[in-house]
Amino acid sequence: MKLSSRLPVWSVLCPAAAWGLFILAQSGAAAALGGLLQLLLAGGLIAGILAAVFHAEVVAHKVGEPYGTLVLAIAVTAIEVALIVSLMIAGGEAATGLARDTVFASVMIILNGMVGLCLLSGARRHGEQSFGLYGVSAALATLAAISVLTMVLPNYTTSAAGPVYSPSQLTFIAIISLVLYGTFILVQTVRHRDYFLPAVSASNEAVHAPPPSARMAVISAGLLLTCLGGVVLLAKSLSPTLESVVAQLGAPKALVGIIIAAVVLLPESIAAYQAARANRLQTSLNLALGSALASIGLTIPAVAMVSLATGWTLSLGIDDKSTVLLMLSLIVASLSLGTGRTTVMQGTIHLVLFAVYLFTAIVP
Repeated sequence: MKLSSRLPVWSVLCPAAAWGLFILAQSGAAAALGGLLQLLLAGGLIAGILAAVFHAEVVAHKVGEPYGTLVLAIAVTAIEVALIVSLMIAGGEAATGLARDTVFASVMIILNGMVGLCLLSGARRHGEQSFGLYGVSAALATLAAISVLTMVLPNYTTSAAGPVYSPSQLTFIAIISLVLYGTFILVQTVRHRDYFLPAVSASNEAVHAPPPSARMAVISAGLLLTCLGGVVLLAKSLSPTLESVVAQLGAPKALVGIIIAAVVLLPESIAAYQAARANRLQTSLNLALGSALASIGLTIPAVAMVSLATGWTLSLGIDDKSTVLLMLSLIVASLSLGTGRTTVMQGTIHLVLFAVYLFTAIVP
C-alpha cells in the first residue's frame, strides 16, 4: 500500500458521515425521509467499510506483521460482540440463539467464502501461491477444537436437555474458549511469531514501503474504531428493513443473521482479498483465520457471561445440517491448506462449499 504523508480527506469524512446518518436515523426526521433514508444508510455503510479498510491498512503497516492483522480482527470482533450482546439484552430470552447463528455464519463466511475468494483470486493472478504451513496449521487446529466444543458438543451433553450447556458447563466452555484463543495469540505474537510472518520478496511493495508516522497511525487507529462503530450501528439500523424484505421473500429468518455477519466481516474480507491479490497470502490467511478464531474465542465467553448473569438459556448447538457443513469445511480446509501451496482448485472448492451453505440456508 502506498501512503502519503497525510490522510486523504475522504477517509476522515466517511466515518463522520456514517455517524451523522445514524444520528439522523434516530431523529424525528427519519419518518419524513422514508425509503430515501434506507438508501442513505446503505451508502453510509459502504463508505464506512471502505474507510475502515484504509485505516486498518495504515495501522497494520505501522505495527507490522502479525500484529497488523490482529488489530483488525480484534477490533471488528469487539464491535461484533457489543452488537450481539446489545441485541440479546434488547431481545431478551427470545434472542438466546442469536450468538450461535452469528458465530456459525461468521465461521462459514470466513472459512469458505473469504478463504475461497482469496485463494482463487490470488491463484488466478499469480498461478501458485505459498504460505507458512506451521502458522496456518496452528490456526486450523485451534479453530477446529473451539468450533466443535462450542457449537457441536452441546448437542450431545446430558446435564441439560436440548442443544444447551448447563451453567457449570457453560462457564467451563467459556474459560476453555479464552484459554485456546489466548494461547493462540501468545504463539502468534510472541513464542512463534516467525510462523506467521510473510516471506519477504524484492517485489513486495508493502514490505519495503516506508511506514506511516506514529501520529498518522494513532489517528488512523482512532478513525478505525470510529468506522467500525458506525458500520455496526448502521447495520443494526438497517436490520429491521432486512428482516422485512427477507420475510416478504419467504426466506428463513437465519438469512438476516448471515447478511449482518457478512456486512460486519466485510472490512476484513476486503483487506484479506487485497493481500491475496498482492501475493501476500500469508497475511491474507492470518487475517481470515484469525478473524474466525476471534469471533468464537471472544463472542462465546461474552454471551456466556450475559446468559449466566440474566439466567437465560443460551442455545449453542447447531442443527444436523449445519454440523455436516461445519465438519466438511474443517476437513477440506485442513486438506487444502495442508501443503503450504495453493492453486485455483482449492479456492474453487471452498467457494463451492460456501455456495452450498448459502443455498441450504435459504432452501433448508
